Amino acid sequence: MVKIASWNINSVRLRMPIVERFITEEAPDVLCLQEIKTVEETFPFEAFAKLGYVHTAVHGQKGYHGVATVSRIPLKEHSRHDWQDNGEARHVGVELGGAGQGMVVENVYVPAGGDIPDRELNVKFGQKLNFLERMTRWAEKVDCPTLIVGDFNIAPLESDVWNHKQLLKVVSHTPIEVDTLNRFRDAHGWSDIGREHIRDPQRYFSWWSYRSKDWKVNDRGRRLDHMWASPQLARQAVAHSVHEHARDWDKPSDHVPLVTEFDL
Repeated sequence: MVKIASWNINSVRLRMPIVERFITEEAPDVLCLQEIKTVEETFPFEAFAKLGYVHTAVHGQKGYHGVATVSRIPLKEHSRHDWQDNGEARHVGVELGGAGQGMVVENVYVPAGGDIPDRELNVKFGQKLNFLERMTRWAEKVDCPTLIVGDFNIAPLESDVWNHKQLLKVVSHTPIEVDTLNRFRDAHGWSDIGREHIRDPQRYFSWWSYRSKDWKVNDRGRRLDHMWASPQLARQAVAHSVHEHARDWDKPSDHVPLVTEFDL
């Protein structure tokens, strides 16, 4: 069995205490982090090594973005795609060894896209759509068992948001974003692991805004984080969980971890 976790941590150095707590409680074999907000030189390698995560692939950026994959099993970094086409650190791909032999894990942080869902009025929204289109061209050529995880910044289903009608014109749930993400899904036949195990229309959120004073009472969440697998790999996923309780930890991220277990 191989257990893989994904978490937009919103600054790995600031939130290392809750990362340690999560690792201690869940013991994933591989942890994919997004929005680490640090360069490789200041990444907390030693803290992860003390926890047994001595294999790493870090694609960092000072103060913004950045992704990192840390592992207890051997891995080999194989790619850093610039789907943003401007040098931002938003992807790192690795191939697992050991118990995960042959599995490729792609760790991605899709741009949020700003506030206005119109590429003519909002450059950031256009960049987000272009990012997804470049991912789609890449997905057409994927030819090995692959898991792509991370903060996609899109909640595609009606049950992925707290209020479908109110959010239809809000970036992350607009029809054009959903259609663009669906094209990415179809380009490789990805399986949405989360929704294979927590079936639509069951409630499934992974993000709650910091603006909400009591996230649990208001529960205005969205499913922005995803774990998608190649068809053959998806059939080996035996469990999936969303760790909502982490949103209540001290100095939390606004996202919570996702975990999938594979019987390889």
